Order: sequence, then C-alpha cells, then structure tokens
Amino acid sequence: MKAVALTQYLPISHPEALLDYDLPKPAAPTARDLLVKIEAIAVNPVDFKVRAPKDKVETSPRILGWDAVGVVEAVGEQARLFKPGDRVYYAGDITRKGSNAEYQLVDERIVAIAPTTLSPTQAAAIPLTAITAWEALFERLAIKRDGSAKGKTLLIIGGAGGVGSIAIQLAKLAGLTVVATASRAESTQWCRELGADLVINHGAALQTEAKAQGYAEFDYIFCTSSTDAYFNAMATLIAPQGKIVSIVETTQQHNIDLLKLKSASFHWEMMFTRSMFQTADMVEQHKLLTEVAKLIDAGTLKTTLGQVLGTINASNLKKAHALLENGRVIGKLVLAGF
Repeated sequence: MKAVALTQYLPISHPEALLDYDLPKPAAPTARDLLVKIEAIAVNPVDFKVRAPKDKVETSPRILGWDAVGVVEAVGEQARLFKPGDRVYYAGDITRKGSNAEYQLVDERIVAIAPTTLSPTQAAAIPLTAITAWEALFERLAIKRDGSAKGKTLLIIGGAGGVGSIAIQLAKLAGLTVVATASRAESTQWCRELGADLVINHGAALQTEAKAQGYAEFDYIFCTSSTDAYFNAMATLIAPQGKIVSIVETTQQHNIDLLKLKSASFHWEMMFTRSMFQTADMVEQHKLLTEVAKLIDAGTLKTTLGQVLGTINASNLKKAHALLENGRVIGKLVLAGF
C-alpha cells in the first residue's frame, strides 16, 4: 500500500523529513479492530509535534496521521458497531500506526459513521478537533448541554484554529456567550462567522483587550494556544470558582497558587488519553463522534475545513506541516486520495 512515513525526526525543510513508501497492507483485523481504506485525512499540530527533530531513529517506517475518513473493508471478530462498506471517521490512536496510508487498523470504539451530508474532505476536518473540543467543554469544564449554562461566559484563546473553530460552535449550542481571540482580519472574520459573540486580539495584552470590551472575568477559559504565554492572563481573567482547560503542553513552570484565592481549577485535555490507556469508557468517543455527525447532518454544526492541499503524498504533507508550524492556519488542512 502507498504510505507517507519517516524513519528520522527531521526539520520539515529537510528532503527526508517525510517520504513516500510502498508498505505491506495491514493484516486482517482482530478483536474490535476495523480495517479502513482511507479516503481523506486532515493534519493537526500533533503531527508536527510528533515529527519534531530528535535523535531517535525508527527501525521501520513510522506512519503518522490522526484524522481520517474511509470505508470499512473488514472487521475483527469482536467488532459489533460497524460492517464492511460503512463510511467512517475518526482521529485514531497515537500509540498505533497513523492514517497517512491507504489502509489503517483502528479500534471501533473510537470510530463513528461519518456525516452523510459532508464529502470525505469536509468530514476529515472534524474528528480530532471535535473530540478535543467536546471533551474539553463538556467533560473537563463540565459545561451542561441542556441550556443551563446560558449566560455563562467562555473565553477561547485561539478561536480560528481547528479546535477553536469547532469549540465556538459547540459552546454556542450550549448557550454560552463566547469571546474568541484572533489577530488578523481574516481569522477574526472566521470566528465571527462561526458564531463568536466577540473577537479580541490575542496579540495584545489579553486582560486589557477583554476589559476594554467589558469583560473583566470569564466563567470558563479554553486555551488552544500557548499555555506558557497565557497562563498568567488566564489566572487574572478567570472568575472566582471558574474553570480553565488547556490542550497545549508547557515548557515552563507556572504558579498555580495564582488560582487558589479564586478556588479556580485548571484542567488538561488530551483526546488520546482514552485510546492510549485503553480506558473502560473508550466507547464514549464513538458516542460523541456519532452525536457530532448528527449535529452536522441536521445543519447545526458545520465543517471547519480551511484548505484542501491535494492528494496524500510526502510533498503535500510537508506543505501541511510547514503551514501548521507557521501558526497561521485558519480551520483545518485536508488531503484526499493517493
């Protein structure tokens, strides 16, 4: 099968950072696995973070990629949720071979039927960011989806990225007042079109920008950008008994005592936790992706596809990695076909 993989962890400008391979097709699925023939993939910051330069050398090509739409070709003997011919979407498991290949094995508990109203490219933009945003908002921050959060305020730092784009929509469905951050005219407009009530500039002092618009504090804060850059601002802006969630790892030490007087809480969201640790509730990702597909097919949510970069090959994937590393991507980058 055709695949894009690496054996060395190199800068994306290096000619061997990602290479085209012809690799053996995965073996027949066992247990609860599905064998999926890939139609489209999306690229996320996790891709370039995993590929980031390091001394490690792989003994066999490593396939990256954690967003896919495809058709089930075969199912394991314990699989009950899908059958051959089903078109599915999922974000996969960071501990297994990724989706940058013609075929992939994936556990059915983190897979769902793809939205029927979207093309494969449109649907490929959704899984990883939808899982991340859903878990962050409704599990880590414990926001209710029944409308009881109406009137509560949410600050989304980095509203125009993949996660921010779906988080804006989900938060509005829950009745929240959403303030998103962006720094360019086009990303500001993107956030507004997705439903943000207000967009402020994260290139300036966040506290100053928020207070100038009448927001001295927020009930919830969702950081999809640099936790290091915004930790102190979040500690200042979070309301007493408020909750903060971030998806970006830190490289610095931070003083969590800043949150103590407010009895505020800080949470991490890592969408791979369930698959990585094979948690008892892994199937919750199947359920939430199923619900997201229903919301999309009902016209309540829309795809966050930003740009299709062409077919799935090393050259196009290198372009995607480079664009994401530059930090100025709006929505999601997708590739389709081989």
